[in-house]
Amino acid sequence: MNFEQLKVIAPILKALQTQGYTQPTPIQQQAIPVVLQGRDLLGCAQTGTGKTAAFAIPIIQLLYQQQQAGKNRTGIQALILTPTRELAIQIDTSFKEYGRHTGLKHTVIFGGVSQHSQVTALRRGVDVLVATPGRLLDLMQQQHISLQHIQMFVLDEADRMLDMGFINDVKKVIAKLPVQKQTLLFSATMPPDIQKLSQQLLHNAVKVEVAPVSSTAERIEQSVYFVEKENKISLLLHVLEDSGIENALVFTQTKHGADKLCKRLMKENIPAQAIHGNKSQNARQAALENFKKKDIRILVATDIAARGIDIDKLSHVVNYDIPNIPETYVHRIGRTGRAGEEGKAISFCAADERAFLKDIQKITAQSIPVINDHPFPSTNRTMTVAAKPAAPRGNSFRSRNNTRGRAHSQRY
Repeated sequence: MNFEQLKVIAPILKALQTQGYTQPTPIQQQAIPVVLQGRDLLGCAQTGTGKTAAFAIPIIQLLYQQQQAGKNRTGIQALILTPTRELAIQIDTSFKEYGRHTGLKHTVIFGGVSQHSQVTALRRGVDVLVATPGRLLDLMQQQHISLQHIQMFVLDEADRMLDMGFINDVKKVIAKLPVQKQTLLFSATMPPDIQKLSQQLLHNAVKVEVAPVSSTAERIEQSVYFVEKENKISLLLHVLEDSGIENALVFTQTKHGADKLCKRLMKENIPAQAIHGNKSQNARQAALENFKKKDIRILVATDIAARGIDIDKLSHVVNYDIPNIPETYVHRIGRTGRAGEEGKAISFCAADERAFLKDIQKITAQSIPVINDHPFPSTNRTMTVAAKPAAPRGNSFRSRNNTRGRAHSQRY
């Protein structure tokens, strides 16, 4: 299937061709027709499935067709609510790329920076607004933003909104939206609070799901080192002696751990910066840009800070700390191996993390190969079964993401 078969209009097709995208991912195949029909949608999809394009393309098309039909409306027509600045910027960039030949106006607002330029953009008028909850509510209270003309509302990363404590802000925003609107809700998982919210928010919706997150892990070369906790930093320095590791995103479990590790790397003359929830938005964005420009070799991150990060040609992900939620592991390693590039994921496993490793191998249906040949071995090594071969790579459009799988839709 291609985008023409999804009845995507010529201006958007031209933009997609410029970007080199020809084949829609499973969630795009299922979601785009539903959204174009004006239906509400519940998308169960994690980062890496191409879900941004799954809602951005049909939103652009519907608004453009309205304008071409002479239905020029004032005010913001579409609102996309997302939890982090990084993800908001990424989504706004997608609207820019896919809508470049439509003339639609869009902007992004988020906290942690001056609101002046954002207010200026809003005053010029926008059709599509991408926002984080806190800054949106601030500007609404200052009467810089009215939501009374919203036709389409997207709640993205709903479970992450819940994890980050934004759910009450989300509900405040929803209370200000028109009753009559098209709503799209996307969430990687469906905890009870999100299920309840979706039932309240969606009407006669179609549910779209993609393959389980475990499919991501099959595409990446994985390995695990068993090591005593106190030797992890020495092991990381040893591993980084490999010149083949051009850059690495290193995950820690805590903000303090990220700062401590970053300081030690810098002391050893390894250029590194940390991003986590205690860093300002400007500091986080600067660190990310330095990493993308290869001014630094290592970016140390916590899970919440890294959500939504999209880095092309990332050679390695290192799980300095094994996550206690197996899905988090799959999300982490999915940062590498994107857009047809090779990717490697290295994990350091201490004795108290071995139960987490077992859970990861269960959800991915893989046994991760163990690297025994290193200077800091643990006294108790297990799980030495080699992983099954990686699945073949495809060339379908993943909006620079990497998961692939079957999708199906159903009434919800």
